[in-house]
Amino acid sequence: MSCNSDAEIAAAAAPSASASQEVAEAASPSVFDSASSAVTNSESEHNPSPPRPNPETPVGWPADGKLSLEWIRNLMSVFDWASRNLDPTQLPDVFPVEVFDSLVLCASKILHKEANCVAVDQLGSESTVVVVGDLHGQLHDLLYLLNDAGFPSENRFFVFNGDYVDRGAWGLESFLILLAWKVFLPRSVYLLRGNHESKYCTSVYGFEKEVLTKYGDKGKHVYRKCLGCFEGLPLTSMVGKYVYTAHGGLFRSTPATPKRSKGKKNRRISFNPEPSSTLSLGSFEELNKARRSVLDPPWEGSNLIPGDVLWSDPSMKPGLSPNKERGIGLLWGPDCTEDFLKKFQLKLIIRSHEGPDARDKRPGLGGMDNGYTIDHVVESGKLITLFSAPDYPQFQGTEERYRNKGAYIVLEPPNFDDPVFHSFEAITPRPKANPFYDFEEVIDSDEELDLASMATSP
Repeated sequence: MSCNSDAEIAAAAAPSASASQEVAEAASPSVFDSASSAVTNSESEHNPSPPRPNPETPVGWPADGKLSLEWIRNLMSVFDWASRNLDPTQLPDVFPVEVFDSLVLCASKILHKEANCVAVDQLGSESTVVVVGDLHGQLHDLLYLLNDAGFPSENRFFVFNGDYVDRGAWGLESFLILLAWKVFLPRSVYLLRGNHESKYCTSVYGFEKEVLTKYGDKGKHVYRKCLGCFEGLPLTSMVGKYVYTAHGGLFRSTPATPKRSKGKKNRRISFNPEPSSTLSLGSFEELNKARRSVLDPPWEGSNLIPGDVLWSDPSMKPGLSPNKERGIGLLWGPDCTEDFLKKFQLKLIIRSHEGPDARDKRPGLGGMDNGYTIDHVVESGKLITLFSAPDYPQFQGTEERYRNKGAYIVLEPPNFDDPVFHSFEAITPRPKANPFYDFEEVIDSDEELDLASMATSP
């Protein structure tokens, strides 16, 4: 059964009273019971607990179309168990394509209706907000993070900053778990788009091949549905009154769209674009008017804001300039961070997008050893980069690894603007898996993009 109407979406998204009680119980320190497939992460050893002995397989879509906490717990257990015991080609045996279709349809209908900048503002004195950075298909670290932070609930909100797929071996499973949470608690879980939620990146860094491998003759269908879902992901969030989050970061002001003068036919279009040499920070009004439903955000033309939000990077050099290293997006300095915070009366920017490999090539900016860096400290507040994939990347061509920790941030009342950092180490050993891309040939920092292969859009 799929969600074919707004009423069905609301029914699937709204937990029942019993489900709300289950979510409350999930807030306890041990979210999974002893029979579950949860992973643990102590200071001495970072080993997963035994898989759930009898995960319910194959996963079926609820007859009434309403997801429950138990359904999601079982889904996570099934994916964990499958990653350890099944060949990737056997995933449809435990998660049939029909169930995939129902989940993605329900989630897509919810996501496509959200604004480019979602407002996480239904916050009370008992609320907390968990912000998560790049995940990159590291399923077991995602399971640990959810267990450690506590499951989403009516008072525990989650904002995920994108890059759910690519490079890791379980991008599809990770993304589907997050979609399930979105359908179950749409007003507590917010999924933003990362630069890897695109056709170009997924064709280069493994997600496309992962999906085709796992779903065989149905793989093209599954991949196409995922791309459609990516298009609907919001770009940014505003947490409370003072915190802005995005995958890449800040964005430029764009020239007004050309308008034909009223009156006589064939009158010339009046259009005075901003000089190309001049860049200035954009407004939230411009952000919300941008067209995000593009498979690959353009690096030229009039619709530049999505590319800026997903691809831009901070710099220690003052000013706003094109991001020549990536070939798309912007570089912005501490002065721009101050201008943005002051103009919109904000105190904190949380972005992601850069792992230890990228930071290795960024002089003047901190490394990613602990899963986060505080990049700019200015009069009005701070800019933070958050990365939630520890021991990244999963596949690496050299024996020497970064061994970085991952991290998530907790924002607490009353103002939700004072970040509490939670660093964690990778779950080891990871189940054995083969990469879905040529990691020895593909660069790890998203630099030097093959822009000619990216679809342009006006």
